[in-house]
Amino acid sequence: MTFTSLHRALGVAPGPLTDDLLYAAVSNGVVETNDLDWKSELPPAKGLPQTDFPKDVAAMANSGGGIIVFGVRESQKAATDRVDVGEFDEAYERSLRSAAITAISPPVFGLNVHRLGAEGARAVVVEVPASVDGPHLIYRNDYFGAPVRNDSDTVWMKERQIEAMYRARFNERQHATEALDSLYSEAARGRDSDKRAWLVAVAHPRVPRLHNGLTRDGARDVLIKAEDLALFYAGRGGVHPLENVDRHNPRPGLRRWIAVNTATDDQSLRKEAWASLHHDGSVTLAAAVGGHRLSSNEYSKGSQIQSGAVECGVADLMALIRETASATGNNEYDVRVGIEWLGSESLSILTWNNFDHSYYPLHRYTPVETTVNAAEDALDFYWHVHDLAKDCVNQGGVSNVSMIQPPARDASA
Repeated sequence: MTFTSLHRALGVAPGPLTDDLLYAAVSNGVVETNDLDWKSELPPAKGLPQTDFPKDVAAMANSGGGIIVFGVRESQKAATDRVDVGEFDEAYERSLRSAAITAISPPVFGLNVHRLGAEGARAVVVEVPASVDGPHLIYRNDYFGAPVRNDSDTVWMKERQIEAMYRARFNERQHATEALDSLYSEAARGRDSDKRAWLVAVAHPRVPRLHNGLTRDGARDVLIKAEDLALFYAGRGGVHPLENVDRHNPRPGLRRWIAVNTATDDQSLRKEAWASLHHDGSVTLAAAVGGHRLSSNEYSKGSQIQSGAVECGVADLMALIRETASATGNNEYDVRVGIEWLGSESLSILTWNNFDHSYYPLHRYTPVETTVNAAEDALDFYWHVHDLAKDCVNQGGVSNVSMIQPPARDASA
């Protein structure tokens, strides 16, 4: 659910941005604030990076996020009436997102663009997320500056403000590392990794949008949708952790919902898995990946992992991130995927080539880390699933992923 400065100004509950909200804002003369900016018309599509649009986006990002509304006229900062912004197509929307990336340093990712109204009162709302990468700078020729919102105005930061924001960025990076460390160690704790290897995968939103957390029904919905999405990413050629947890009956935990393991008999216990959805939008996944079945009567050793199990684990984690972000309003996530093994034998990742197993010994598996935007285009996110899985199996000497095969990027509409 979305909760913006417009919802707050009108005193309405979280919900979609609608045309009715804009009419209500005009009727009530809602005034611009740090996180709400009225614009009567869209910037020209030609030369968009050279317009004030990047400055306005950077200012919002530097001020904690907010919305820019194109199609509302204001007087003395108060909304007075609606103005039609004209035709707005997908190419224009891509141009807005591109300008926020190419004309701002560091880039502002995760813009949400909403088209509202019918002809005669068409409007565009650009939702700028809060950012921990500030200060976001605008370069004009040989000069740069850091814009920021000052109530309803956009001004330029002074040197001390820029210094303070850089310090906040470095502190936030340390906090993000500590958050991942805590999630990872908790997810890895209590696993019998001296007997079989475990894949441990965690993700933490870079700017958690703290709400009341998911309800049980909400958590169930996320888990069920994530299972379907993971199967879309990786198919059924391997063992999916989400197929071995109780997706329909998540149990309450400490500020989280836990999908407990359902693989309990002697044979299926080799596929043991656990997942959790935290109230701040974090997700964790732990799955036994060593000792899986090789044939009808043969099992691998606890130190041996099939590359397909790693791909499925990554697909399941990324699907959880995508669906949790959608349900909680989060976007950028810090991600860590590791394999825990405490046995005496070297760890090996197995791949199946012409009915022969190939072994790649590892003395230690180094966790793979990345940052993903869970709200980005579906195809781009699919490629992030692929790239993360590839990094994970490359470490074991496996050149390519075999199950996660997104279409070429130019195939997207």
